[in-house]
Amino acid sequence: MNTLRNRVQLIGKLGANPEIKSLESNKKLARFSIATNEVYRNSKGEKITDTQWHNIVAWGKNADMVEKYLEKGKDVAIEGKLINRNYTDKDGNKKYIIEIQMNEMLLMPKN
Repeated sequence: MNTLRNRVQLIGKLGANPEIKSLESNKKLARFSIATNEVYRNSKGEKITDTQWHNIVAWGKNADMVEKYLEKGKDVAIEGKLINRNYTDKDGNKKYIIEIQMNEMLLMPKN
């Protein structure tokens, strides 16, 4: 049951090519965003699409897989955990970031 405490599963579409960085420690980092869409009808019967963007980070072998297989427009299913972090920008403002640290990835078939 402990593995269910901080677990996120999303299916979405990449909005841009992943950003890949090789760090000094020989670790690789991949960052990308996926969009998820929820479609519903409002009280007037109009079709509404609500798009949410999610920031994803992947490390090591997962980053290698992201680099090899993902590109803008691809549909992907990811599983990971939520990471909350914050920092202070150059103007002294505190910024908060929520990311999903990817543990697993599955390429979705084309529709």
